[in-house]
Amino acid sequence: FGCEWAAANFSFHLPHSHLAYALQAGKGGTRAILAAVQAHIITYLLFTRDTECTHLERLCRVGRWEQRQALATALAETLWAAGGGGRAAVCLVTAPVTTVPREGCRASSFTERIRLFEFSEKAAAQGFISDHINSFEGEGSHGVILFLYSLLFSRTLER
Repeated sequence: FGCEWAAANFSFHLPHSHLAYALQAGKGGTRAILAAVQAHIITYLLFTRDTECTHLERLCRVGRWEQRQALATALAETLWAAGGGGRAAVCLVTAPVTTVPREGCRASSFTERIRLFEFSEKAAAQGFISDHINSFEGEGSHGVILFLYSLLFSRTLER
């Protein structure tokens, strides 16, 4: 992954603004992933959450907590679908591990720290993602890469 991918995370526009529902997207390859997650976010904000606002008002009156909840729901829904409705895998970066790379491989400060968490219930996966949402939206979190890895492991290499 290049610098563009390493810097990509899931970040919203300012809460309570006209684009409060929208993820910020840079240029390049990460846009496709962001667009797929964005579709789930809009679906959640318009049709799932309880609010007295009209449909268009629902999108503009989104606060910070609702943005994070929408993102967690969208990520969990996507991973659950990738897992065929029976499993989801979530990759997070853990504390640094001191390992010696195998011959012919070079160490990466990011890849060696990824830990895989597997879930057989969608609600458990969503709760876990919600508890660790900073891992996907924080600056320097590699959030889009973590989500891509999570998608691959949810789908499984065999499928």
